[in-house]
Amino acid sequence: MPANSAPPQGYRERPALVSGAVLWTRTMAGDSDTPVLPDGSMDLLWIDGELFVAGPDTTAHHPSAAPHARIAGIRFYPGSAPALLGFPAHEIRDRRVELADMWSAADTRRAAEIVATASSPAIGLEQVARWRSAVTDPGDPILRRIVTELRAGSAVSALADSLELGPRRLHRMSLSAFGYGPKTLARVLRMQRALALARAGVPFADTAARTGYSDQAHLARDIRDLSGMPLSRLLRA
Repeated sequence: MPANSAPPQGYRERPALVSGAVLWTRTMAGDSDTPVLPDGSMDLLWIDGELFVAGPDTTAHHPSAAPHARIAGIRFYPGSAPALLGFPAHEIRDRRVELADMWSAADTRRAAEIVATASSPAIGLEQVARWRSAVTDPGDPILRRIVTELRAGSAVSALADSLELGPRRLHRMSLSAFGYGPKTLARVLRMQRALALARAGVPFADTAARTGYSDQAHLARDIRDLSGMPLSRLLRA
């Protein structure tokens, strides 16, 4: 599921044939106000015949496609897209940009041809990702450890020590891979953990305690800051 309080109408997803990635489709309807929340990921998008890249978000993104527009996407595991796509995440943080602005004309043309000749745009995006996986070096495996440990609630300082990276190197690595520093990534991943618990019916106070917030008020403030919506409204969106 995308980083929403609930799946938008017309949304479908499945695991992609690229490690950790998710393939999804959506037909825009009357629920375009449903926000897409920060999750540390980047997406390759097909929107009514055009290819785009969605950068990592620091705040909620509200899709602006017209009603009935068809969208397909492949959402990459956090930190994996920059190596696959060939540019650092921070260059397109909080942006949606045309693929042609980031790739060479030849590579953009090949990607468009792959998608155009596939059985569906979603399958085409998956094929583009597999092509890129075959011709690019895999990302640093330490990035998955960063995500895993921060997702589990590890402190950034403890993570830097355990990885023997030092805080400055960890910050530089995080900017390139995730689009923002490790403290922001930790905050985003904590929000996602909290939303998962709240969606499952865990009371807000218990959710806050289980995900490392100081109290329910801290949880509510952080959710509002990152989503632009109160937690209760977000869950009803």
